[in-house]
Amino acid sequence: MIPLLLLLLPAAHGIVELGTKPALTQDLEGVTTATTFVLEQPRCIFGNFSNAVIWLVVALDKDPPAFNNSAEPGTPETAFQSFPDTVSAYMTLNATLASYPCPKPAGDITVLRVGSETSCATDVSRPTCNGPLPGPGPYRVKFLALEGSVPVAETAWSAPITLRTAKPLSSISTAGGGHSAGKIAITAILSILLAILLAALVAMLFSCGSDSCGSSTFSKPEAVSVQRYNTHHVYDQAAARL
Repeated sequence: MIPLLLLLLPAAHGIVELGTKPALTQDLEGVTTATTFVLEQPRCIFGNFSNAVIWLVVALDKDPPAFNNSAEPGTPETAFQSFPDTVSAYMTLNATLASYPCPKPAGDITVLRVGSETSCATDVSRPTCNGPLPGPGPYRVKFLALEGSVPVAETAWSAPITLRTAKPLSSISTAGGGHSAGKIAITAILSILLAILLAALVAMLFSCGSDSCGSSTFSKPEAVSVQRYNTHHVYDQAAARL
């Protein structure tokens, strides 16, 4: 009977409502994408609840009032895979207070990326999956501390968080389209002229392989004959004297 009373004691005192609101980090680029957003970690907030497990609750902007704090994580009632069709809010990113030391060590990146797990998005055996968010939102989140299955403290709900969306083609402005078309036409003409020049160059190179393109032929040099001449005024003087 006494353990049951101890279990119900926190519920009897009610949940401690902390004034802090979860917020998007200001320290990183790409804080929001099409399926994720990045929060600051809940540092120095749950210091009085050292035995609690801290959960992140994610809901659509219109649904926070419908969330029941007594709902247990890891059950069909709070499963990511059923959000937002039959589940108004899911619970994920559970951590103990040791994961959020206070004050934070210098140089630490103290953020949580919501929606970063793709491998468990359709795995019903992992209802606490931190899966990609199913649409642009907007969403609201809060941190909830549980001791066992008993909620003992919570933050306020965040401001609405809207994810990025790709612009439809119909929304892209066509202002200055005539100017762009002119550039395209000029580019096309220049490309054609360049192709013609290249074709002419290739034809010239092929034609240079024939005799008609200044090819030189070399004939065998003629033999040079050297004739000997006897001078008429030079004779054998000794023979003359004989």
